Amino acid sequence: MTTDPEDIIRRAQAGDRDAFSRLVDDHYATMYRFARRFCSSREDAEDVTQQACIKLARSIGQFRFESAFSTWLYRLVINCARDWQRARPPVRESEAPEPAAADSAEPAVMLAQVLAQVAAMGEGYRETVVLVLAEGLTHAEAADVLQVKESTVSWRLHEIRKRLAQQVPPGVDVCKTTN
Repeated sequence: MTTDPEDIIRRAQAGDRDAFSRLVDDHYATMYRFARRFCSSREDAEDVTQQACIKLARSIGQFRFESAFSTWLYRLVINCARDWQRARPPVRESEAPEPAAADSAEPAVMLAQVLAQVAAMGEGYRETVVLVLAEGLTHAEAADVLQVKESTVSWRLHEIRKRLAQQVPPGVDVCKTTN
């Protein structure tokens, strides 16, 4: 079997099961890693990744080679994560984790709290933060994935920093990026 990524995609689009299997094998770890950034547990990320694989099988024919396959794949995983979040019952206030003190909290708990605050800012904010800060995409690359203008990505990051800075205890720095 060829190792040319474009050829593998085209063969998968034509219904070649071996090519599709190779495509999933080549990209599964990336899909899982990306889903993990949206989910609070490993099991949830596995569920989202499996849904993304199913959606990939159903929609591979829609990939038009107009952008990088990874950009298209990020978008697919984001949509699966959003669908998964919407399908979950809302967390009741009594079940929500208590805010932790900055000096005693586990980093994962603090990260979950920050991501929850970012997600509460509106659609697109969490995805923006994950793409730029966690995945290391440039503002332009994130804009391509999110199908928005690059200035929108920059503005969202500015708003996130500004809003989080208002909620952070004195003496704690809000992460900064240059891009």
